[in-house]
Amino acid sequence: MKTNQFSGVFTALATPMLDGKVDYASLERLIGHQLEGGIQGLVPVGTTGESPTVSHEEHIAIVEATVKAAQGRVPVIAGAGSNSTLEAVELTQRADKAGADGFLLVAPYYNKPSQEGIFLHFSAIAEVTEKPIVLYSIPSRCGIEISTETTARLYERYPHICCTKAAEGSCEKVVDYVSALGPDFSVLSGDDALTLPFLSVGAQGVISVASNLLVAPLVKLVQDAQAGNNAAAQAAFQKYFPLFKAFFLEPNPVPIKYALKRAGLIRSAEVRLPLAPLSEATRVQLDQVLDAVGLPAA
Repeated sequence: MKTNQFSGVFTALATPMLDGKVDYASLERLIGHQLEGGIQGLVPVGTTGESPTVSHEEHIAIVEATVKAAQGRVPVIAGAGSNSTLEAVELTQRADKAGADGFLLVAPYYNKPSQEGIFLHFSAIAEVTEKPIVLYSIPSRCGIEISTETTARLYERYPHICCTKAAEGSCEKVVDYVSALGPDFSVLSGDDALTLPFLSVGAQGVISVASNLLVAPLVKLVQDAQAGNNAAAQAAFQKYFPLFKAFFLEPNPVPIKYALKRAGLIRSAEVRLPLAPLSEATRVQLDQVLDAVGLPAA
């Protein structure tokens, strides 16, 4: 894929599950919903796809199923990150062979490497593929961030490391990326609730949780913002902002899977331990928000 395809809305796909197994029929239905809504890209087996609790075999099978269902209509950016460099290299190579168009690589978590360690980690992965790599900096989960300086070093040495999913929660960090890396490096918001602010300071789109459910409205929101139709973009953002927040009332992807089941897009809201099913109190809150934004149950 071309680097300029990192623009618009990319869905961080949920992984439907049923009776402890991946529900591939529901995954295919969910991807069909994405394509019908005009999504710009699909990102399977990231955090929303429960990558920490699927096996390596399931991980690659989910990538293969996504590639097959996408039919080449949109790029598939496979989650392939790990806190083990050897594991991340292996997952990247296998996802590459499975037909992924690029890779989402989270910062190494738990072991808290230095910026030099982070640079060497991503360098090792970049050496095994020529396809685009999206870095994923999310300090709230990983305990570290990928610095702007490290990102610039990587981009200079490996031009296919050409995008970042910015989940630091900071407009200032987005400004730093845009200033340091230039117009050919893409910055995507990692948080639906910050998409419009990030677009206003130079981001080019979002890797979205909410777009599992809300495809066309979020695609239009981003397109309006990019076209300078600020009033329309702001109105849509304000309308759906309560939902963006509600999807994180409990750990992702518990709420979005409930919403997808409620809408009839997947057969079960099942998640894998240690994630727990949505609590009754949160279900009531989420139902109220979904109803308020005009998304009644199927």
